[in-house]
Amino acid sequence: MRAFADLLENLVFTPGRNAKLAHLEAYFAATPDPDRGWALAALCGELDLPTVTPSRIRGLVEERVDPVLFALSYDYVGDLAETVALIWPVEGRDRPPLAEVVEALRGAGPVKAGAVLAGFCDRMGPSERLALIKLATGGMRVGVSARLARTALAQWSGRPLERIEELWFGIAPPYGKLFAWLEGGPEPDVDLSLAFRPMMLANPVEDRWAALDPADYAAEWKWDGIRVQAVAFGGEARLYTRTGDEIGGAFPDVVETMHWEGAVDGELLVVRPGPDGGEVAPFADLQKRLGRKRVTAKMLAASPAHLRLYDILHDGAEDVRALAWADRRARLEDWHARHGPGRTDLSEVIAFEGWDELTALRDGAREAGQEGLMLKRRDSAYVGGRPQGPWFKWKRDPLTADCVLIYAQRGHGKRSSFYSDFTFAAWRGEELVPVGKAYSGYTDAELVELDRWIRANTLERFGPVRSVKPEIVLEVAFDAVQRSTRHKSGIAMRFPRIKRIRRDKPIREADRLETLEALIEG
Repeated sequence: MRAFADLLENLVFTPGRNAKLAHLEAYFAATPDPDRGWALAALCGELDLPTVTPSRIRGLVEERVDPVLFALSYDYVGDLAETVALIWPVEGRDRPPLAEVVEALRGAGPVKAGAVLAGFCDRMGPSERLALIKLATGGMRVGVSARLARTALAQWSGRPLERIEELWFGIAPPYGKLFAWLEGGPEPDVDLSLAFRPMMLANPVEDRWAALDPADYAAEWKWDGIRVQAVAFGGEARLYTRTGDEIGGAFPDVVETMHWEGAVDGELLVVRPGPDGGEVAPFADLQKRLGRKRVTAKMLAASPAHLRLYDILHDGAEDVRALAWADRRARLEDWHARHGPGRTDLSEVIAFEGWDELTALRDGAREAGQEGLMLKRRDSAYVGGRPQGPWFKWKRDPLTADCVLIYAQRGHGKRSSFYSDFTFAAWRGEELVPVGKAYSGYTDAELVELDRWIRANTLERFGPVRSVKPEIVLEVAFDAVQRSTRHKSGIAMRFPRIKRIRRDKPIREADRLETLEALIEG
């Protein structure tokens, strides 16, 4: 457990990607099985443990420490796991293996997991306790994605990253067969027929489009749904997100029509019946079904799911990813004609002569209900990850609004000492009502400045949240506005981020709620 705790601390306090990779490689090389496998699963979000809720953890520590002292400490530290790790009254010296901790929590079940956690906290020191609580709550927050962890495996072992990602979804934690292969053993014999294939992703085009030859690229609309991979073989079907999470249970109306053999790539949308193939609903309608294990008949009728296909990865048992995009597109059209539409159709390939014509289409994307455009080299193979050059995304310009800062919340990880999550509001009559929350877009210097101002201008405290004097106007960039019951205003921004601090603007000149309501799509 000590090695795992040291790894997490190193990752939290290491900002650079290459330095994080070096820490991961060193850990995988020096740590025995199965500890390194459980650590890998935890970092990649694949560790299935009974979650101990933050409220349960607070209850455990308040049974041992004065609740007022704990509340004051939590407010000062800003991070629950770090506060509990430091304030826990027993100073243990035991350092059990990570595998022992994982197996104990897995065997405890949701009812006894809290007691097991408390027992380990008594045995451990602060560093191990911090790692333990992060493990038990499922909140690593150490700046490592699943792909970065697998990249570290590839660099350490010399095995191809693409093959590691192929095998990943056919091997369960703690990945003993995977590590044996990485250290020179035979490749694991696993059935990958229904496995997730790593998706090919695009890079922002920014201003690079002007240097590209338009004859080399095909264009498609970028739809505002979620990217998915649909796989069906031998009478079974799976629907995966871009991170490899299986979501078929939330979309049985799509899965039950997947009577094909193959693997295809597309966009999951809500499409309601209508002329010209139906009307694509706003993302908010799709969002109502995301994350659900079951959906009601009413929800299926109100928000029918649909798959708009972009690409084909396997035509039956044949892997066609090495073919050029133009050849795969022809295969996709033939495949779709053979298997019938079901709840699918094909993404339109947009004909264009030059960049001026395409720029005009992109500038009208919002009015057309699109996120923007995709540019794909006609000769590009389908390569998992985000290779530079073959595919680009050309998104529409974001919307902006001037809003008033009203709440600030402590951040997590390296931001746990700063008020870095900002809730902002628009005017409804003479009242400021919240319309969104953002925690990105500002510089480190601006974060320090805002944190200092928040501490000096706090009105009320609610645990890690403070209400502040309504004096600062923030220019907020966002992708869309949608109806929401989360905020008192009845709306929420999609992907809000702080564009700049409007020091020149009085709060009375901030935007009004009706201005934002007019931007609601659909």
